[in-house]
Amino acid sequence: MTKLYGVVGDPISHSLSPVIHNAWIREHGIDASYEAMHIPKGAFAEGLETLEDRKALGLNVTSPHKEDAIELAEGTSDVARRIGAANTLIRLKTGGWLAENTDAPGFTEALNRASIEIAGQNVCLLGAGGAARAVALALSDMRATLTICNRTESRAEELVKHLNIEADIRSLDHADAEMAKADVVVNTLSLGQTGQSLDLPQGKMRTFYDISYGKPAKAMLGKAEDSGWKTLDGLSMLVAQAAFSFEMWFGILPDMDSSLARCRKLVEATE
Repeated sequence: MTKLYGVVGDPISHSLSPVIHNAWIREHGIDASYEAMHIPKGAFAEGLETLEDRKALGLNVTSPHKEDAIELAEGTSDVARRIGAANTLIRLKTGGWLAENTDAPGFTEALNRASIEIAGQNVCLLGAGGAARAVALALSDMRATLTICNRTESRAEELVKHLNIEADIRSLDHADAEMAKADVVVNTLSLGQTGQSLDLPQGKMRTFYDISYGKPAKAMLGKAEDSGWKTLDGLSMLVAQAAFSFEMWFGILPDMDSSLARCRKLVEATE
């Protein structure tokens, strides 16, 4: 019987996850399929029940369901618990789900593969929303000297308290000054969704990492390149977090390089 896996979210039609996972499934001769499945906001519990009836064995979870995934899981990994969100669910033999989070290790893997040194470096993190949680935890675990710039400082303070990490908090009005002092800048703000961008100081070949990719990242990364930054988008993080999910489900760590190249071609064709 073909085993069912997939990704759930709202929206979900844009997801590259089926392309990534189905290629790996074929490469390793696994009798499984991976689908993109739409679950509307507020309907995660009902959607999960339907997938249980369909005998789903593993799920990736994207916005806006990552916090709901933890609440409904039977078990939670340490990383998912610390972040307070799950992007991966693993069906337990005893029933129910184990909640995991591969976003943080995926981000770390992307930095390592790009040879970006973090330990002891001054890192400016832009944003303190849901996407910033895994990034902030990974940066803290990598021993960065962290500054978080966010429109609402209280939200950044809540993030720091929730993760139990150390970081200086600044408003977004001070982002220019903080970026000027940083060795690495990581952007988690969704400015690209509305075509917005921030003014950037001269990069002097320092690293500017945007966790989005494709059209949403284009404006910010273009401005960063024009200002002399070494830029990196979030596509490598997407592939890495997918690879770690795949390993949890099938016990195989798949090839990330070929997958990244395949995804890069698809993204560039739609830009």
